Amino acid sequence: MAIWNPWHGCRKISAGCENCYVYRTDARYGGDAGKIRKNKDFSLPMRRGAGGHFKLMPGELTFCCMTSDFFLEDADAWRADLWAMIRQRDDVPFFIITKRIHRFYTSLPDDWEEGYENVTIGCTVENQERADYRLPLFLNAPIRHKVIICEPLLGAIDLSPYLTPEIEEVVAGGESGNTARECRFEWILSLREQCESAGVGFYFKQTGANFVKEHRRYQIPRKLQHAQARLANINIERKQIT
Repeated sequence: MAIWNPWHGCRKISAGCENCYVYRTDARYGGDAGKIRKNKDFSLPMRRGAGGHFKLMPGELTFCCMTSDFFLEDADAWRADLWAMIRQRDDVPFFIITKRIHRFYTSLPDDWEEGYENVTIGCTVENQERADYRLPLFLNAPIRHKVIICEPLLGAIDLSPYLTPEIEEVVAGGESGNTARECRFEWILSLREQCESAGVGFYFKQTGANFVKEHRRYQIPRKLQHAQARLANINIERKQIT
């Protein structure tokens, strides 16, 4: 797995952004997450090492814009260059997570058609209100590989109207950080049940720091949040779209 952050910084747009880890991390080190800037790794997919091989190896799952949003307004002038690199590196699977699916068509490449085969887009929905706004847009967008991201999960969500055959997986998890809002296990289990009924993959990614299970509240250190989610053993294998 690789991470490609072509630019850094973001702007908060919904409840899920309140305790954003990018803002939190930047503040810790004296930075300003509201200041959007290109990173030195902007052209990472096209860079080669000393031996002439690409630094991003063929087949290496690459998460894009993990300290920003791929569809951020401030990055409109840069996005076409990213699409061009993604198109050229069709041997690399890219994963894009966004809270701005409403801006999906901005700077979309002319040859996109039904989507690039090597691109998966995850639409983030943290509560029911955002699910009902973003997911109809997401379902109507021409994207070959679609994943719903319920992270940070801030309440119970009914995804059943949106779990169509084109959705490959739902990812769910709680919020990290000292001021994390609670994530309840029953919300996680409800999403899993919905996915099982719809034949959609499900991945419980992390508990978050403020986890409630069977009426007990657990303050879980960051280093254990993923491991505790794995121990729940409730994942459903992601289906393959052909």
